[in-house]
Amino acid sequence: MGTRWSAQIVAPPPGVQAAIAGVLAHIIAQMSHWERCSQLSQINAAAPGGWHGIAPEFVHVLGVALDIAARSGGAFDPAMGALVNLWGFGPPGPRGDVPEDGEIDAARVAVGLGAIELDAPLLRLRRVRPARLDLSGIAKGYAVDAVAARLRGMGCADFLVEIGGELVGAGIQPDGQPWWVDVEAPPGVTLAPLRVALHGLAVATSGDYRRNSAAGSHSIDPRTGRPIAHGTASVTVIHADCCHADAWASALTVLEPDAAMALAEREGLAVQLVVRGEGEWLSDALRAMLD
Repeated sequence: MGTRWSAQIVAPPPGVQAAIAGVLAHIIAQMSHWERCSQLSQINAAAPGGWHGIAPEFVHVLGVALDIAARSGGAFDPAMGALVNLWGFGPPGPRGDVPEDGEIDAARVAVGLGAIELDAPLLRLRRVRPARLDLSGIAKGYAVDAVAARLRGMGCADFLVEIGGELVGAGIQPDGQPWWVDVEAPPGVTLAPLRVALHGLAVATSGDYRRNSAAGSHSIDPRTGRPIAHGTASVTVIHADCCHADAWASALTVLEPDAAMALAEREGLAVQLVVRGEGEWLSDALRAMLD
């Protein structure tokens, strides 16, 4: 996944590290667009139109991705791999220039709602257009959930799992305190710390400062085919599971601040939106959690 993982576990059972590594390897083998031999990469390499059998985990992640794509009006898109590659943030590697309009238009042809058809009962999908699947905006969050589920299955009740800044907490620390997590403030933005107690909760953050190139922000708007250019510096979402938190953070980062907060309120999401020059915006659900 191109990042590190960590787990703080109270009274960890024998073999827990190998168990976590096994969970992550299983997810990478299915959903990584960086691994050429992953199932996702093989689907991308195949001709569009054919059905591909996929595992239940893959079905779940893609189902959540397509749902949030629809709810966000296409601000989140699991079929935008061609655009991600074009701007230099995918497996082909970085680029030092800005793509031409013709390149962007050609990549946009394959993206958007309807590019992927999911047949969940039969555990299969097909690409209706020559879209390239890219689950990097959601799979990491799902992996956190999967590791947490594996730990619960091993009898662990108190732990904090983190993969690349996305976290799930359960139970309490040995001193009786909850798992306190401080939300990172974007560089150049002065904010009072937002401290969250992850007791049966997940948190994910997406920011325009985390990864950039000469071509622009890594947050690509699939509706325009271009990097975002508005004032959102970061979006943090607190949710019952990290899969949803990760995907919603990605979607809300793409939307203009007013539209992002309106969607967060409509969906009842606990969200911190940091806008450069304006400070932080908190959704009603997050304010209620902090009261």
